[in-house]
Amino acid sequence: MTRPQPVTMADVAARAGVSRALVSIVFRGVPGASAANRERVLRAAAELDYHPDERARLLGSGRSRTLGVVHGLHVPFHGELVEALYGAVTDSPWRLRLEPRGRSRTEAAAVRALLDQRVEALVLLGPGAGRNELQELAARLPVVVLARALRQVDAGIVRTDDETGARLAVEHLVGLGHRRIVHLHGGRAPGAAERRAGYRRAVRAAGLPADLRPGGADGASGEAAAADLLRDGVPDAVLAFNDEFAAGLLHALRAAGVAVPGAVSIVGFDDSAVAALSTVSLTTVGQDPATLARHAVEQAIARVEGAAEVRREVVVTPRLVVRGTTAGPADRMPVSGS
Repeated sequence: MTRPQPVTMADVAARAGVSRALVSIVFRGVPGASAANRERVLRAAAELDYHPDERARLLGSGRSRTLGVVHGLHVPFHGELVEALYGAVTDSPWRLRLEPRGRSRTEAAAVRALLDQRVEALVLLGPGAGRNELQELAARLPVVVLARALRQVDAGIVRTDDETGARLAVEHLVGLGHRRIVHLHGGRAPGAAERRAGYRRAVRAAGLPADLRPGGADGASGEAAAADLLRDGVPDAVLAFNDEFAAGLLHALRAAGVAVPGAVSIVGFDDSAVAALSTVSLTTVGQDPATLARHAVEQAIARVEGAAEVRREVVVTPRLVVRGTTAGPADRMPVSGS
């Protein structure tokens, strides 16, 4: 079965009884077509269901109206940010081009692919590149870093206030009456340093000792951390680096007979889709993907267009989302085997 041929500008010209050049003038929106001819061309285009090739027009003008996005293929929260970025460019002339980084594909390779596709700006989600690399990249084209705190780089920064998020989590746990609160942190992951700082300040303000332990960013790391807690002694409460880690920790502790929140309370970070599952029901610190994405797109476009005033950094306040993995000590149950 042969595929139908696409409708061309020449077809529209023939239907309207005008030249192809006049059709081009109408769709480019430049002066040169009378009101009557413009109406004839648009009517013919509608009858033929013709849609101009916007990409070709932009390339012809030296513009692509495309924002390149580098995201972590195995980072669940990045999926939510990408979806929100698409929402942020809806009803605008801008489009997104995605390139993932993963275990077998470096961030640098993803960036090179986007540069080859003539994107006008880059939005980097939690990039792992160093300050010098990012500065060199920002010297080539506008760059917005999303979900990572960064200083001394000529790029736009849009991030959650991770310190405040950690403080909200600790204050919630302290308010429930917990006194042994462990933070299983994310090492060098974007946002981890700020969450550690927020945790330290909050436990110090409550007159409690800080107990920072290496954690991780994925479910497997959470399961491994559970084994360490069972060996060393389960604390009153845990602030996990993110929801995926917390879900792995939660699953392993419950499998070992530890009641959550009966024996230990757990708080995650992100409010990702997994946190809201009825089988998880994770208390967590909620980031706001829609607001983060909107500011990232606004920053990128403003830098492309050379706006007179562009905010260097936008910090979005998080919120605490209380679900079923936190409760007070009065409701505690003994850990199995203790």
